[in-house]
Amino acid sequence: MVARGWTVLVAGTPLNGPKLRSVSHVNSEFLLEAERVIEEGHGVVLVNRDEAGTLFVTNFRLLFLSDGTRNIVPLGTIPLATIEKFNKMVVKNQSAPRQIDRSPTRRLLQIIGKDMRIIVFGFRPRTKQRRVIFDALLRCAKPARIWDLYAFTCGPSKFSKPNSKVRLLNEYFRLLGKDSHCASVSMVEEGSFTLSNDLWRISNTNSNYTVCSSYPFALIVPKSISDEEVIQASTFRARCRIPVVSWCHPGTGAVLARSAQPLVGLMMNMRSNADEKLVASLCTQLVDGKGSRRKLYIADARPRKNALANGAMGGGSESSSNYFHSEIVFFGIDNIHAMRESFARLRDYLDTHGATSSDGMSSFLRHGGSTWGGGNLSSMSASVSTLGDSGWLIHVQSVLAGSAWITARIALESASVLVHCSDGWDRTSQLVSLANLMLDPYYRTFAGFQALVEKDWLAFGHPFSDRIGMPSVSGTSFDLNRQSSTGNLSSSPVRQSSGSFTPQTSNTSHAQNNYSPIFLQWVDCVSQLLRMYPFAFEFSSTFLVDFLDCVLSCRFGNFLCNSEKEREKCGIHEACGCLWAYFADLRSLEGSSHAHYNLFYDPLKHNGPIFPPAAALAPTLWPQFHLRWACPSESQAGELEAESRSMAIKFSELLKAKEAAEMKAKEYSVAMETLEAELRNEKRLSSSAMNLAQRASKESAAIKRAILSLGCRVNYTSNGDCTVDVESNPTGSQEKSMQSPPRKESDGTKERDDNSDLSVSVTVVSDDVSSSPLGQVCETLCPLRTRDGSCQWPSAGCAQLGSQFVGLKANFDAFDHLSIYDSYFESN
Repeated sequence: MVARGWTVLVAGTPLNGPKLRSVSHVNSEFLLEAERVIEEGHGVVLVNRDEAGTLFVTNFRLLFLSDGTRNIVPLGTIPLATIEKFNKMVVKNQSAPRQIDRSPTRRLLQIIGKDMRIIVFGFRPRTKQRRVIFDALLRCAKPARIWDLYAFTCGPSKFSKPNSKVRLLNEYFRLLGKDSHCASVSMVEEGSFTLSNDLWRISNTNSNYTVCSSYPFALIVPKSISDEEVIQASTFRARCRIPVVSWCHPGTGAVLARSAQPLVGLMMNMRSNADEKLVASLCTQLVDGKGSRRKLYIADARPRKNALANGAMGGGSESSSNYFHSEIVFFGIDNIHAMRESFARLRDYLDTHGATSSDGMSSFLRHGGSTWGGGNLSSMSASVSTLGDSGWLIHVQSVLAGSAWITARIALESASVLVHCSDGWDRTSQLVSLANLMLDPYYRTFAGFQALVEKDWLAFGHPFSDRIGMPSVSGTSFDLNRQSSTGNLSSSPVRQSSGSFTPQTSNTSHAQNNYSPIFLQWVDCVSQLLRMYPFAFEFSSTFLVDFLDCVLSCRFGNFLCNSEKEREKCGIHEACGCLWAYFADLRSLEGSSHAHYNLFYDPLKHNGPIFPPAAALAPTLWPQFHLRWACPSESQAGELEAESRSMAIKFSELLKAKEAAEMKAKEYSVAMETLEAELRNEKRLSSSAMNLAQRASKESAAIKRAILSLGCRVNYTSNGDCTVDVESNPTGSQEKSMQSPPRKESDGTKERDDNSDLSVSVTVVSDDVSSSPLGQVCETLCPLRTRDGSCQWPSAGCAQLGSQFVGLKANFDAFDHLSIYDSYFESN
């Protein structure tokens, strides 16, 4: 990238060792866990926005803090691993003709990122701040050892996850219809994961990575193929990447398989019986009752001429005559170098024609606006042509079209498809994983997307360290049989913007042989599908942007190294944090209202494969990612989504309020029902009390008549008690009236509690009733006389013969305890 309208001089510094020096620390609230400041520069200007601030180099990122707001400026803050290259520039502003330029030169530092941004920082003249920052970047931005990355410094923290091998086995079990089985670490260590169904089995022949070092420890292969045949077939494929199953249709038995190119040689005449048998086993019988075999498509992702050119290095492509019931198809997708150059052209285009560029000037004002759009005012469409010249959207369309074609063959024809490119880990990973996403709705959820990335990108050996530009465990040199995935297309020169001089890349920039935005391009393809099918994905475009930023920043260990074997060797699982756990933690804090959730997701609307027609495969720039730095206002295609999310949050709050109100109303209803029940019970008790009172009144009247019939006189006292005096004393005893609290009677009558509703106290004046003749008659006549001799009056019949009692005290509050026979009183 060149500063337009500037005269540029370039300076460089040789790479020094990773020596770190402690300096004053920025406020800790701006730093991540285990992040520390290495160097800092004051009075630095972010040229893109003409904003002054302080620039910090930490062990994780380049951090720009605004002097005005004291907040982090996102544009000027970039993770060190996301920096593709950086340059020092000395700039002199253009002066008028014949005018002596006395203005000082501007000392700039240009940062080119892998995330579509180009940043320029300006430093004060006659200071060493730029050199200090530049040297710190030399030491930290491109570490020579993988152990120096921030992911290892930070450690696993709380963002740790179960072993990735266990997750891969669980995905294999799901594909084979063995969901009831659950993988474990012991199962991995013992190799007891070799399950199978009617057609396919899980093989542990690569458990020690002896068959293929870039393949996972477990492979799904046809059940009819033995492990010995698998080993034999591996010698016929580049890098020993044999054809294995990536996805199988649960209903039809059709499969999507992947491999590397066959080693057919220059004359295209080399063959392998084991490889041909393995490929033929992918063509299982159709489930049509006729016993016919399904068709096999061999999809070569490369242009045909590239495949033929690879034959000169021992590679090549299959011949349909050697593979049973097969058809060879070429997709014509370019190699990693073409993608890298296309991405660089797109980045330059956006910086040149963005709202604000890295030179701090609006594209509308540059050169008086006469070159807006890359041409002149009479040719406004020139900018579109420049965008087209980058080739990026064409490459995205090619990947989408190839994946849609694969999806249609498997879902509509019930055919099996074998996909490969040169090495089977770049274009093959793009096509296979994107076809998986179209075929299986599970992969369009959070859990499924993680399983898909871990299976078809991480487990199957996409070289992330090489493609992102980070150090790896192993070297990059291979023998003839293990050549790199470069193809034979010459790299077209990178388009340069207007300017008087092109800055040379410093010698710290990553070697451009293997760096390429292959995975970024695939995520771009996913965003295009999300745009076309907004109801089919559980995750949002915001999630994809954050996901891609984390991958490029190397903050977590998931995407370090080039293969599963290397990650195991480095102990990534134990030493580094997990990106998936980090995202899960973020979502758990806000639930479904988090920005990573797609508000429009409807799993029932697209519960099967999606088939984007060719007419719909016209990609556009991904606003949230491509335009967020150069055109921040226009990149807010997510503003509508954000507004919808805000409305959804409010709606969710209203629903919660409604539920709370309904719950309260239900509680009130229950309370009302309880009160009504209590009221009914009170009415019932009141009615019962009235009935008891009436009955007591009747019984009181009856008792009074009974007492009067015995020749007794009833006297009432002021406290409500009454005294009954007997007018005649048959026994000749002295008549006496007594009032006393309830107690045990002298003749053995029953004691009653003073607190009972009815207490009847009977006082006998005679000292010995039983000795009187009348008492003896009473004992003889009384049928209710108890064994202990106690009297049961007034229930006894002796009341008709007269009474030996001279006095009776009654408590009318307890008459309901008396047992008076109405028939007796009625007879009197």
